[in-house]
Amino acid sequence: MPATTQTPVLQFDHVSVAFDETPALVDVSFQAYPGESRVILGATGSGKTVLLKTALGLQPPDSGTVYVFGRDISGMRERELFDIRSKMGMLFQESALFDSLNIEDNVSYPLLNQSSIHCPPEEVLPRVKEALKFVELEGTLEKYPSELSGGMRRRAAIARAVVTQPPLLLYDSPTAGLDPITAYTIIELIVKERDLNKTTTLIVTYRYQDGNLVANFRYNPENGGLEQAGQDGGAATRTFFMVLREGRLVFEGPQSELEKSQDPYVAKFVKRREN
Repeated sequence: MPATTQTPVLQFDHVSVAFDETPALVDVSFQAYPGESRVILGATGSGKTVLLKTALGLQPPDSGTVYVFGRDISGMRERELFDIRSKMGMLFQESALFDSLNIEDNVSYPLLNQSSIHCPPEEVLPRVKEALKFVELEGTLEKYPSELSGGMRRRAAIARAVVTQPPLLLYDSPTAGLDPITAYTIIELIVKERDLNKTTTLIVTYRYQDGNLVANFRYNPENGGLEQAGQDGGAATRTFFMVLREGRLVFEGPQSELEKSQDPYVAKFVKRREN
């Protein structure tokens, strides 16, 4: 990893987590810096979602230390985590919207229920509308999740994740179950958020093409789409790939190194690009 004097936004220091003595994370260490993207790959049950939940403080480590914005959250009580979580956005698997709430209430939920955000009541609706405009869902305020397609629900969940303008965003399988065109739209929104707001981004995915887009493309605000970031796209976008196997971090590095890996397990997740 390149040397830097910045404080990591997120740091795992020899973190291990187990459930009923079954390892979920084993001695995992890494650092993610401001504006950096991390693409996390691995087989089902390799610990990808557990890593995100541990970063969010939903799952305390059995050993090791987790630092978020320079603060040790490993032993924090729930009340102490409120302030930390107000600076984090999370897109859960399957969106996890509240079925009984309309889209306006879903997106406004973090603003109204995270006391450390201190959003004045008169600013809630404008911020909700802004977040929905960001994901191109204007006009859905009164709709319920059941009235939206799978892709629209995922976009609404992104709006909820970004409405607080957090500097750290975690995405758990954001394109799972979506058709290729909708999946591209979701990754485009993730890249858009990263580039416009300089967020640190962690993405768990099964799709190598998702990571390829994150690593090699930037959002162009002039035309509202993605454009090639340059020949060395991984370096240009400060994107690193991580591969988990049975809870262990078996690879960490840029895309160029990932695609050269001779490890047969790592190679399973790589679709080498054509020159």
